[in-house]
Parts: sequence; structure tokens; C-alpha cells
Amino acid sequence: MNSAAATQRSEGVWRIAWRRFRSDRVGMISLLVVCGFLLLIAAAASGLVATDWQRERAVPNAPPGFMGPAAAEATSVIEGPKGPPVDLSDIDPLAPRYKEWAERAAKLHTTEQAKALTLPLGADHFGRDVLAKAIKGTQVSVFVGVLAALLATVIGTLLGALAGFFGKRVGDFLEWLYNVFTAIPDILLIFAFAAVLGRGVSTVVLILALTGWTGLYRQVRAEFIKHSSREYVRAAEAIGASSTSRMFRHILPNVSHVILVRMSLLVVGFIKSEVILSYLGLGVPVDQVSWGTMLAEAQSELILGHWWQLATATVFMATFVTAFSLMADAWRDALDPKLRGAE
Repeated sequence: MNSAAATQRSEGVWRIAWRRFRSDRVGMISLLVVCGFLLLIAAAASGLVATDWQRERAVPNAPPGFMGPAAAEATSVIEGPKGPPVDLSDIDPLAPRYKEWAERAAKLHTTEQAKALTLPLGADHFGRDVLAKAIKGTQVSVFVGVLAALLATVIGTLLGALAGFFGKRVGDFLEWLYNVFTAIPDILLIFAFAAVLGRGVSTVVLILALTGWTGLYRQVRAEFIKHSSREYVRAAEAIGASSTSRMFRHILPNVSHVILVRMSLLVVGFIKSEVILSYLGLGVPVDQVSWGTMLAEAQSELILGHWWQLATATVFMATFVTAFSLMADAWRDALDPKLRGAE
């Protein structure tokens, strides 16, 4: 009996949360989907897949494979006006050389593969594979969204914990800093940081992290103010636990469900922000691809009826965002102390 009680007491918060998370079928499926995206990102980063996403593999705007090559031929073949042959030598003295130059150019390209008339998910207006672009874009967009959300979460959690736990002058200073950031519209802050830091993936991460921590800060601060006066924290103080131990070993696990929910919202919001920044020309460089650049390119293609790049980027983004949100909700339920106590 005593051994069983000791075993039950030794079970930590995170082990209990993992046990409850595994019982959530939707959460486990979402975790598998997110892990699949992470494996895809790792494969793209290591050069196993989508290494040639910039290569023109097909004719411009080649349709998806299920549409067949006839769609590409219908849009790519343009016949000129009919009529009797015209001797261009009277108009252009270099006309006789054009045929010779064309034959030389054809010899230089004999080793190149013929461009495909169709691809599994189609091609863009340069003939690049949309599937390869979507995989490489997943690497950039998810990296930007997740890393920026993690940085913003660390900043907001740390500052909120300090403000809520210590209060007084520390809390007043952090409240002043919070008011400074929230007094300026987010879009103006983003433009200001972009103008100072320049353009690039790391710049986008820093911009989003430095402008997105304020909402989490307020929530964490309120939770730490509420929990710092509760009995279990006072008991930890009575047995000699340090302030750091009480903040991050006692209070933080009990407010982690709030942080996870906010972080999932930040990931979703930052992916959307990356799309907007790339559309405005302030996001990733032109030599890289992301979901944002794909959607920006698809705007002009959609007018001509070429919808496959827009659909591919949207499906990839919606699948990851939905799976990540459901996974975060399942972790929120698993870490919620009220739900743990109801078991």
C-alpha cells in the first residue's frame, strides 16, 4: 500500500499530461500530422526533397496531372497569322543568319530534358513544380511561424512572470514597456522594424517576435498574480524554495495550458503575417519561396484560370494550421489543473 502511494506521488505533472494526451484521439492524430510536416521540413532542409524547386521542369502553367497534357497544349500553342512566305532579307539584312543561330542554340540544348506538359500538382508561370515549391515553402513558413511564436512566448512568459510575481517597481517598469509597445499600431511597428533590420527570414522572425509578445505577457502576468498567493506556493516558500523555483517549478506548470493556447494562436497569426509581409515585399527574399510568396504569385495566375498554385499553398497551410491548433487544444486540456483534478 505504501509502495503504491509512493509511486502515485512520484508521478510528475508532465507524465500525467502525456497520459491524458494519449487518450485524446484527435490530439494524437493532429500530433502525427504535425510530426509529418516536421519530417518533411527536415527532409527539405537536408536536401532530400525539393532541392530543384527553382528548375523549370515543365511548360509555363502546366496543369496538374489529373487534368492531362491537353490543357497545357491548349494554353501554350499559339498559331500565327496564315499567309504566303515573306522574304525577310529585304527588311532585315541579318535575317539569313537567324536560322543558323537557331540551329546552334538547338545543339546547345540537346542535352536538356524536354519540358513536361503536366506535373502532379501543376507548374507556375515559370514552369517550376508547384509541389516542390509547396514543400520548400513549408520549410520557410513553418520555420518562421513556429520560431517567431517560440521567441514571443519566451519573451512574454518571462516578462509576465517577473511582473506578476515580483510586482512593485519591476511590475511598474514592465507595465510601462507593455504600454509603449501597445500604444503603437502593430503594422507601424512591423514596418519600422523591417526598415531598420532589412529583409530576410531571420528578420521576419525577429519582427514578429518583438511585436507579438504583448498579449501573452498580460495573460501570464494575471495568472502569476493569482497563483503567487495560493497555498501551494506559500508552502513552497515555507520550506525554503527560492523565487526562481516557485516561479518556474511550481507556478509555471499550472499556467502552461494558458501559454500553450496563446502560443498556438501566435503560430497561426505569424504564418498569416508572413504571408502579408511577403505579399508586400517585406518578407522572405525573392530567391526563396514560402506560402506567402506562392499566394502572391497565384493572384496573377488566378486571373488566367490557373488555380493550382493557390489551391496547393492553401491546402498545405490549412492542414498544418488546423492540426497544430487541435494539438495545442489537446495539450491545453491535458495540462489544465482543473481537468486533472476531475479525474
